[in-house]
Amino acid sequence: EQNYRSTQGILDAANALMLVLKLLDENGDGKLSAGEKSAARIAIYGHSWGGSETVALAKRLNALSIPVLLTVQVDSVEKMHENDGMIPPNVREAANFFETDGLLHGRTTIKAMDPAATKILGNFESSYKTAPVALDGYPWFARTFMRPHIEIENDAAVWNRIEKMIGAQVLQAS
Repeated sequence: EQNYRSTQGILDAANALMLVLKLLDENGDGKLSAGEKSAARIAIYGHSWGGSETVALAKRLNALSIPVLLTVQVDSVEKMHENDGMIPPNVREAANFFETDGLLHGRTTIKAMDPAATKILGNFESSYKTAPVALDGYPWFARTFMRPHIEIENDAAVWNRIEKMIGAQVLQAS
């Protein structure tokens, strides 16, 4: 139930995995017991390449038999050598938020590798044609060429839904 971010606002993939493993290792012996793994309460979310990295981290945790309560991708843009469309079976629930209006837009559909293990909460589309989101402070290039991709990142309604999803998982896990 801790939220970790680097000073730059994001954790890179290797550091994120190392931090998760360190936080789960309650006795500090450098190895995760079955009990430490099963006690994990992890929600992972990201925007753009961070959305792709969300799924990549969940897959790394799956390989280590560590459960994930929730993954949320926001306008996920697949990184090379990653498949951000298939959610691994260690993830209890997953959600995908996307927009399709701009030059740069994210994945429209995610699926569970094992539908019996993972519930897809939905693939939720947003559009900003009639209700734009303010992008004060963003460079002209981003406002011009990546506007909807940046709008979804700054859409309070999207983040309120995500916050409720995370809250629901925390309550279920308690």
